[in-house]
Amino acid sequence: MADGGPSSTLADTVLARLTTEYPAAADPIRAEKAAAYMKNVAPFLGIPTPERRALSRTVLAGIPRPDEADCTALALRCWALPEREYHYFAVDYLRKHAGRLSSGFLPTARHLITTVPWWDTVDLLAAHVVGALVAADPKLKRAMDDWIGDDDLWVARTALLHQLRHKTATDTDRLFAYCERQASHPDFFVRKAIGWCLREYAKTDPAAVRTFVEAHRDTLSPLSVREALKHL
Repeated sequence: MADGGPSSTLADTVLARLTTEYPAAADPIRAEKAAAYMKNVAPFLGIPTPERRALSRTVLAGIPRPDEADCTALALRCWALPEREYHYFAVDYLRKHAGRLSSGFLPTARHLITTVPWWDTVDLLAAHVVGALVAADPKLKRAMDDWIGDDDLWVARTALLHQLRHKTATDTDRLFAYCERQASHPDFFVRKAIGWCLREYAKTDPAAVRTFVEAHRDTLSPLSVREALKHL
C-alpha cells in the first residue's frame, strides 16, 4: 500500500495545516519523556493531549466532511510522518468519521495497525475503527477469524479487542473462541487483551464470563484470568 494513499485535496489541506501547527507547539523535553514512556517506538513532538486536540480543532476548522478516500489518504499520510502525535491525529480523525468508512477500509486499518505498532494506537483502532467496520458489515467477521490466528501479535490483539464496545451485540461465540484459541500465547499484550475483552464483556454478562474462565483456568494465563475477573 502506498504511504500517500489516494488523491485527496482535503488531506493535502489538512496535512499542510497540521505540519505547521503541531511543530510550532513542540516541547523537546516533553518529547523525550513521552518517547521513553512509549518504549521509544516512535519520536514525539512533546505536545500534551489536551493541547494537541485544541490544535487539531484549529487545523480542522472549516474543513468539509470527508469521504472514505479522504480518510484513507489523511491517515496514511499522517502515518508516514515520524512523530507519534501525527498518528494520534489520524486515530482521532478516524474515530470521529468511522461511520463514513466501508468494509473496504479494512486493509488500510490493518496497515495502520501493523506499521509502527504499539498499544497507544492499536487499541483505539481496534475498538473504534475495526470494531465499527465489523458492526456495520458482519461479513467482516470472517476477516477477524483470520486475524485472530495471525502471526503479528497486534493483528491478533485487534481481533480480540474489536468487540470491546459491542456490549449486548457481542458475538459471544467468537469472543470466547478467540480467547480460547490464543490462551497460551506467549506475549504479554495478547494475554492482557484476552483478560481485557473478557472483563469488558463481563459488564454485560458476568455469569457467562465467569463460566468461561472457570472452564478454561488450566489454559488461560494467570494474567488473563486476573484481568477477566478483576471486577467480578
